[in-house]
Amino acid sequence: MKLGARILKTGIAIVIALLVSQLLGLPSPVFAGIAAIFAVQPTIYRSYLSIVEQFQANLIGAGTAVLFVLLFGSNPLVVGLAAIVAISIILKLKLEKTIGLALVTMIAIMEVTDQAFIQFALIRFSTIMIGVFSSFLVNLIFMPPKYETKLYYRISDSSEEILKWIRLSMRHATEFHLLKKDLERMKEKLIKVDQLYLMYKEERDYFKKNSISKSRKLVIYRQMISSANRSLDILKRINRYENEILQLPDELKGIMKGQLDCLLTYHEQLLLKFIGKMHPQSDSEAYQDVCLNRKELLKMMLAEIQNNSVNENVQNFHMLHIFSAIFLYDEHLEHLEKLITSFQSYHTDENEVEIGEEEE
Repeated sequence: MKLGARILKTGIAIVIALLVSQLLGLPSPVFAGIAAIFAVQPTIYRSYLSIVEQFQANLIGAGTAVLFVLLFGSNPLVVGLAAIVAISIILKLKLEKTIGLALVTMIAIMEVTDQAFIQFALIRFSTIMIGVFSSFLVNLIFMPPKYETKLYYRISDSSEEILKWIRLSMRHATEFHLLKKDLERMKEKLIKVDQLYLMYKEERDYFKKNSISKSRKLVIYRQMISSANRSLDILKRINRYENEILQLPDELKGIMKGQLDCLLTYHEQLLLKFIGKMHPQSDSEAYQDVCLNRKELLKMMLAEIQNNSVNENVQNFHMLHIFSAIFLYDEHLEHLEKLITSFQSYHTDENEVEIGEEEE
């Protein structure tokens, strides 16, 4: 079993929250530990937002608790009614993620109703906020997440798997049902890549130089993900129209296979170029020399459709589906190369890509 960074940070946050509460002599430091669990977030920016939201929600929970205890006492029925009111207010303010800890705050405060109730409520509220601040401190200092490294390798791994399947499918070296099973899994991987992209996007840079560079990289990573999605679309269409592809004339099948092989290699080279593992111009030159121009490919496809328009064995409509996906994939890769070339050619002092080794 692997211990991820978030698991370790949660443990550290609980320790800090309990120690601080004990040092300050606060009663029931366990509430600080509970709050620390609720407040741990995957990014520093989300952790900052969590503090703001948790403060507002806990204030609502504490205020509701004090008001209901002073007016109605603290029997179980009153606690339930107070919970309904607190949840309604929190939902109205769109702070639904904080409901759990806000209710913990409310119940913890309604536990006691002696003469020093207001003071007790303030102490409980402060104890819980110590837990929230402990989580933010841990997220800020300990093991800051390397989302850029994770994002690049996730994009690279997902793309490589899709490209591998396209090559196998075009050579009819795989079974239909095996690919269909893996298509959903590859789609889910790309959804997770999108989520990782959002986490990387949320991370704030404190220096203007880094912020500008990151903005440029965000555009490139977005295009990388888009290109991976276009390659997955091609794979889906190859899988769906496998029989139609088999019925195409040998010459057209050869052209399609050669164009796809060229574009797949081009895609792989662009991923390597971005991290500086290829010469800045080598991939574009290879593409221009080997891959067919989109106009040439379109001309061949239209000629084939015209020549075989009477032949019922040729599925012209399905052919258009497959070739349109290839054209779109080609356009996305071409745009990706322009973005990478621009990124590496201008403002070279600012545009640095720091991709470390992939974490296990």
